[in-house]
Amino acid sequence: MKRRHKSSSLKRLVTGACCTAIAAMAGCAGPQLAGPSAQKQGQESFLLKSRQTLPATALLKSSSASPSREEAPAVVRLQRLPLPTVAENRASVCLASMQVSVQPDQLVPVADPAVVSSVEGLRPKSVAEAMGQDGREAIVHAGPPTMELDLTSTLAIVSGQSPVVAHAAARYDEAYARLAAAKVLWVPSIRAGISYHHHDGNLQASDGSIVDIDRSSLQGGLGVGAVGAGTTPVPGVVAQFHATDAIFQPRINEHATSARSHAVDAAVNDTLLEGALAYLELLKSEQLRAVANETLVNANELAELTKTFADTGQGPQADADRAKTEAAIRTNDTARAEEAVDVANARLVEALSADPYTRIVPTEPVVVPLHLIEPDLESRELLAIGLSNRPELDEARHLVCEAVNRYERERYAPLLPSVLLGMSESSFGGGLGRDVRNSRHRFDFDAVAYWELRNFGFGERAARDERWSVYEQRQLQEVRLMDQIAREITVAHAQVRSRKGQIVVAESAVKAATESYDRNTNRIKEGVGLPIEALQSIQALDQARREYVRTVVDYNAAQFRLHRALGWAIQ
Repeated sequence: MKRRHKSSSLKRLVTGACCTAIAAMAGCAGPQLAGPSAQKQGQESFLLKSRQTLPATALLKSSSASPSREEAPAVVRLQRLPLPTVAENRASVCLASMQVSVQPDQLVPVADPAVVSSVEGLRPKSVAEAMGQDGREAIVHAGPPTMELDLTSTLAIVSGQSPVVAHAAARYDEAYARLAAAKVLWVPSIRAGISYHHHDGNLQASDGSIVDIDRSSLQGGLGVGAVGAGTTPVPGVVAQFHATDAIFQPRINEHATSARSHAVDAAVNDTLLEGALAYLELLKSEQLRAVANETLVNANELAELTKTFADTGQGPQADADRAKTEAAIRTNDTARAEEAVDVANARLVEALSADPYTRIVPTEPVVVPLHLIEPDLESRELLAIGLSNRPELDEARHLVCEAVNRYERERYAPLLPSVLLGMSESSFGGGLGRDVRNSRHRFDFDAVAYWELRNFGFGERAARDERWSVYEQRQLQEVRLMDQIAREITVAHAQVRSRKGQIVVAESAVKAATESYDRNTNRIKEGVGLPIEALQSIQALDQARREYVRTVVDYNAAQFRLHRALGWAIQ
């Protein structure tokens, strides 16, 4: 019985491993992070992970006058704009995983060679190897989830699952719902129900006399609440609105909805820029860590060599102390580089809205310059492109038009009436005492139109002044935004031009430092000079490599910022 239980456990493990491998080969629609789940008490968790390598890095190039208070400018009525969709995923990320829980005493080595995974590329291939039961290895708990990403995959994930973009899209849906409601403001509503009325006591008749009466009434159907000879107070079909609202509210909400639509575009662009910069920062940190590790290796070799020279009397002890100090400093540099990688990883994980314990592994082996926009373009040309493409400016212009229509609504409010149309068709009956058996058909129709001058006209003027002030504020915000966009384009363009030249200088510095280091190490190997003479070349090589990495990453970041400043989404 125990033997059968072991066999069934192994079959379940093998089945799960094969299913996981097939899922990894088929690919996933989006990123999936498999984390540990709660298990029953007394059980131990193990994680079998398989990864799908992403494609190599690919970066795609992508290519108001003030109205007078008396007469505001005509506003073009807009059609409904479709909700912009975020960038589609261009590379899928799949982290297929399987989690199993078994008792350690139930695990036995697999003797049958057929019980292995048949999927090529899946490691480990057997259940025994997966569980560490090959007679030599102990059971090891899996580490945090890992994602191997390139820049293209990072941008696809960021645009597809960013909560900032989702929030902007939800605000657009809210604005469009208000627009839909404004367009049917004049459409009647339907009310149906039943009402009962009973009165016992004094009542004033139409001739002014007071009478003591006991009566009841019952009404049901389209329209309720009728009492005595009065009309039905709650009509069955009713339309009640201000004529100015029926005219101007659809225009107001059209511009508000269009503004929210452009706000979605701006949110997508900002999120993509944030994701690109976060990925570049992580890539820079990884490269600087590699430089720090190699420099530490060179410093340790130099420390060992100078110590050997000092012990044999071929060199002074002071040189050995200097080399040992350099090695200690480089050890701290390596620790700081590890810290920078962790910080950059956390920032990118936040941009991806992923598991906070996820470790991102960039697939690019080195950093290379990315040329999105030619640095030689004229600033005036770039400014014209940015001022015509930026979605923030389109949003600001629609907000200005919204303010204009709100002001126009207040101008025409005293001239147009409020309207009430009511129609009721119901059964109404009543009598003395509590007798309500005398029910007959009843029909009522009411049409009311009235004009209102709020607070003897002072309220009207205050409302117009308020809306005019809002209009001026929106105009000033648009001007401020234009200045901000011009500054962003000018700064990013200057950075691109400057940093492109710095890359050439940094490349030459790396070449010269490498040649200097090679010459010094060759002289030492040939027995010419002391090992300490290579210390300065080690420092120069480390500095030159760091400068090259920073210069290239800064150039790429400036390219992305200029691309975003021109109003284009990073793809």
